[in-house]
Amino acid sequence: MERLRTLCLIVVLGACVAAARAADTVTADWPSYNRTLTSERYAPLDQINRTNVARLKQLCVYDLDVDVNFQAGPLVIGRTLYVTADREILAIDAATCQMKWRVREDSASTAPRVNRGAAYLDGRLFRGTGDGDVLAYDAASGKQLWRTHLADPEKGETVPAAPIAWNGLVFIGTAGSERYGVRGRVYALDAATGDRKWETYTVPAEAPQPGNETMQTQARATWGNAADIPITGGGTWTSYTLDPDRGLLYVPVGNPGPDIATAVRPGTNLYTNYILVLDAKTGTYRAHYSLVPADFHDWDLGAAPVLATTRSGRRVVAGAPKDGLLHVYDVTSNAKLFVTPITTRQNDTVPLSKAPLRFCPGSSGGTEWNGPAFSPDTNLFYDGTADWCTTLAIDPAQLARKAGQTWTGTDLAAQFGKHDPNWAGWVVAIDADTGQVKWRFHAGAPVLSGITPTKGGLVFAGDMDKHAYAFDASNGNVLWRTDLPGAAGGGVITYMIDGKQYVGFAAGTRSNVFPVSAASAKIVIFGL
Repeated sequence: MERLRTLCLIVVLGACVAAARAADTVTADWPSYNRTLTSERYAPLDQINRTNVARLKQLCVYDLDVDVNFQAGPLVIGRTLYVTADREILAIDAATCQMKWRVREDSASTAPRVNRGAAYLDGRLFRGTGDGDVLAYDAASGKQLWRTHLADPEKGETVPAAPIAWNGLVFIGTAGSERYGVRGRVYALDAATGDRKWETYTVPAEAPQPGNETMQTQARATWGNAADIPITGGGTWTSYTLDPDRGLLYVPVGNPGPDIATAVRPGTNLYTNYILVLDAKTGTYRAHYSLVPADFHDWDLGAAPVLATTRSGRRVVAGAPKDGLLHVYDVTSNAKLFVTPITTRQNDTVPLSKAPLRFCPGSSGGTEWNGPAFSPDTNLFYDGTADWCTTLAIDPAQLARKAGQTWTGTDLAAQFGKHDPNWAGWVVAIDADTGQVKWRFHAGAPVLSGITPTKGGLVFAGDMDKHAYAFDASNGNVLWRTDLPGAAGGGVITYMIDGKQYVGFAAGTRSNVFPVSAASAKIVIFGL
């Protein structure tokens, strides 16, 4: 009997040790685009903290040697960092920047040169492409495992988002809301085979969708298009959020089309610029949260919303579109709790017309592809924004378009308007229970990078003027600032390897919209 008890004790202790190691690995890694499926971006690491962050120094740089719109969010699993560009996916040592493997995919020259990252699950990596495919790779070798075609680039559809992966499924959607007749779709793919498990339209589909009839009927009533004008929009161009406890997928849905001309699409245009909640296993409708209904500024919701439990015990979802506001809902009652301004707002309710109008935030202002973060230590949301205004006018000549053509309702020579010559950015901290602003930092350029709070009392971020920052999470004081080799438009991550904490920045983005100097895409690693 004693031997049996001893054996049982050994087994239990072994299981505990294994569980502890697994927990340490989860804590140490950065395994998803926003670290967790719930998108808080909070890292429970404190080796780098308020007392020593000023000593942070650059340890290594990996140059991707590509001149692209580098918006990718890197992943770290073990001691390997994975990152994508428009055509590349690669693995490097996350401590030394030494390359492990690199794969380049052929792509049409007309495909958009942007990709926002990969997902990881059970030894596989998953990514989308500008040609409308989703690809899976062996994470150890880079060998391609499967390819699934989801979008038609001839129509202007692409798959630029970083997927998320859970429970044997990969979740991703199609982008292309600026193209005539394109309708956004959300997919779940089998992680092992790439087979489609379900497909859900974010706007009324042309054909009935079995299982989502109520959702589609509800949406169709909010579009007053004439019979010869197709419902357009609802693309999803960034990552999603998932509640693994409830099995719910939170989808940030993009703008309606045409972007600014509401006269051809009267109504609130469900589910564009909404957070759409789906059953992750079936794709069936569960709820929706209104952020920017009847949009006429191109203020779409691009960034993943964040799910958080506040200090008061309330479970909330927070979304930040390009409208310069943080919208927070209670996910139990679905009640709107508060809306907090987080950047400059001017002429934001004045209707657009054929006469040019300057409004703020502009069509490229507010929160872009990296969304809000949350720290349970401070009970604060943190968000980075572009403080940038736009002058726009409706061009009636651009409303008559054909399938696949750009359809914004504006002069095609400046389809997103004329942006102000001067720009800036904000990092804003908001109380998650009250909506009150705790602190603000005004940067000299937009803050479009990932925002990363840590257990060490820090918030890391970067701006489009090639600066990296570490803020005191409680008051916004700048504790560390350094130069980067390019504009910070991608992920900002932190992780542990062999007991040492590192901080990584994706830098070197270029853009046809944001006026930054061209620079080769780079991963920059810092440590003490």
